[in-house]
Amino acid sequence: MRLFTIVLVTFFISLTVHSIAAQTVSSTPSPKVILISLDGATPDFVEKYLTQGVLNPKQGLGLLKSQGVYAERNITCSASLTAACHIAIGTGSTAARNDINANTFHLVASPFNANISGFGAPIGGYSTFGPVASPQPTAEPVWVGLLRNGKQVVAATFPGADGVDVRVPGLTNSPVIDPASRRTVSYTVPFGTFAGVGASGFSLTAANFSPASSQIVSQLKNAGRVSYSPIQQAALSDRFTVGGVSYDIQVAALDTTNDRKTNYDTLVFFDAQIGIPAGPFSLPSTGPAYVRVRDRLSSLFYLEGSSNQAGTAFYVSNLAPDLSVVRIARYSANAIPQNPAVQATVDDILKNVGFWSPQADFRIAQRISPGFTTFPDSEVEAIYQDQVRLFVDYQTRLALRAINQNPNADLVLVYIEQPDGSEHQFLLTDSRQASDPTNPLSIGTGQDQAKVTRYQSYVQTAYRAANNAVQRIINAVGTNRQGTPNSNILVVSDHGFSAFHTEVNLNNYLRSKGFDPTKVRAVTSGPAANVYINLQGREPNGIVTRAEYVTLQQQIIIALRELVDTNPNYVRGKEMAVFDKIYPRPLPTNLNDPNFGLGTSEFVGQDTGDVFAIMREGYNFDGRQNPVVTRLGDTDNTVFSVPSFYGAHGYDPTISNLSAIFYAAGPDINRRGNIGTIRNIDVAPTINSLLGVPSAPTVQGQTLNLKN
Repeated sequence: MRLFTIVLVTFFISLTVHSIAAQTVSSTPSPKVILISLDGATPDFVEKYLTQGVLNPKQGLGLLKSQGVYAERNITCSASLTAACHIAIGTGSTAARNDINANTFHLVASPFNANISGFGAPIGGYSTFGPVASPQPTAEPVWVGLLRNGKQVVAATFPGADGVDVRVPGLTNSPVIDPASRRTVSYTVPFGTFAGVGASGFSLTAANFSPASSQIVSQLKNAGRVSYSPIQQAALSDRFTVGGVSYDIQVAALDTTNDRKTNYDTLVFFDAQIGIPAGPFSLPSTGPAYVRVRDRLSSLFYLEGSSNQAGTAFYVSNLAPDLSVVRIARYSANAIPQNPAVQATVDDILKNVGFWSPQADFRIAQRISPGFTTFPDSEVEAIYQDQVRLFVDYQTRLALRAINQNPNADLVLVYIEQPDGSEHQFLLTDSRQASDPTNPLSIGTGQDQAKVTRYQSYVQTAYRAANNAVQRIINAVGTNRQGTPNSNILVVSDHGFSAFHTEVNLNNYLRSKGFDPTKVRAVTSGPAANVYINLQGREPNGIVTRAEYVTLQQQIIIALRELVDTNPNYVRGKEMAVFDKIYPRPLPTNLNDPNFGLGTSEFVGQDTGDVFAIMREGYNFDGRQNPVVTRLGDTDNTVFSVPSFYGAHGYDPTISNLSAIFYAAGPDINRRGNIGTIRNIDVAPTINSLLGVPSAPTVQGQTLNLKN
């Protein structure tokens, strides 16, 4: 009886505490809507991983699915590329309408050889007559309407919300064609930028080390660092300049294991001019980077004094106890762009989250960056996994800081880069893919099956990291007693993913067909191509007459249709057309029409190519190696070659593999289960509906029914 009473009392105490906690959580301010984009997440992978237990079905996406709704398919934009599809999500308008259809393309108001990034291009177009900002853009970011209606919006590295004035590349004294005022929200964290120094690998031996100077020994002692073997020191031969300051990286080796053996296990990285200060350090400063090899984690290193407040990190992939083998990766230097529109937010992030963390770097994984040639596969793969963990954690902490500083926000926009990067590198799922990119024989039965299995685990790791980011944001806003998030949380992706086996060089192909590169030029992103004609009166230096334009456009269409693959190792049949979709710019019947060369259609926007084309799955314009690797069975590699990586997107968005995800749960979402097929352009009007704000007339999507 006494035991029963104790249990009963304990139960009621627990219930009371739980009730108080629930009431506390529910009364804590939380944003009304949080939109999280997981770059490249595909429904098939998410559902498979939830079923297999790779993803915890009670956390992140699994929790949202159980507490709300999910889409069986989410048809994204054309082409299914990151910049284009995020702007489609953010505007509720198709890529042709919002005028951003690729990650890289050409503004027709630019000189013919100038390109622009889709992440920093004018949203909704601009007036080519000038050029100047358009008085009536063809698309409006969702945040513009919300801010106009008195709502508070937060953007944590979401594409398009960057606080920049967009100008025409290559045009002297270009006017602003998309002002920062349209690209800035209440709290804007722009995506980071390269700080000018790429990654490097370093291979050392015991011969590179000598007893550390008395100054370094003293500084390490003052920092509370103990070594049970004599401290060794080496010059890393890593000298570079970032933000106007020169750095000379040195490394010291410590033995932190008190086992009476010479057993070096920790490396300390520092700038020769600064040495090893004891700290403490206030962000963004980090002090020296201490890396203990058994932790398999990198250590951040702030570049003190750099005007752009940049930083890097160090990873030790191999450290022999006697220093006979030492392999080190120094990651690229990165920084957060700083401009007046976003400076206050950037300062807050630097002081409370830190400098822009190194991202997952394909240049290391593919050994493009110097110094990694002799690193074994296991080590470059471990480096990439560390970068995945490091950067997803950083982006998540950015989001959490944004939410913490704006608990009453109406909309929070969050972007997470994974699993996209890992799928690009590791989506080795097709027997036609060379498991060794340098060996064309490593396809079919020649594939390394152990590598195939290993690569599958890396994709799973990326999904777990992304899912963990979602759960951390759910934890930040809290849930009610039933487990429903206190904010309306919508998780989408910009596109799905597909494996590819062949790299295609389109400009080589066009030259082989006799096209003059001063008149015809292809700008490619993934498997999508914008082919431009240097039209007189449109491009500032245009040389092609309107009559010749008509002829060239038809010749380009014919040439693209004629590009076929006949290699039996890669096609299942006699031959396969490489291009799946070809969309020409519509032309007026009258050559003297003032809008000649500016016509648009369902798939062609103002700055789309004069011919817009998408290849079929299996082919990609990216991944050409140097030296070029000829495919098995080919005698020429000027057009087709073995690529350096495995996953791609940018194909026809109606293909199942390219479907994006959609999961949603929250206090205003009382519908449950599968809501069928939606479109990414439906997200923006749904957000407006949840916040009680009318959508702009330019919105093409429809409000999703998230209520019973």
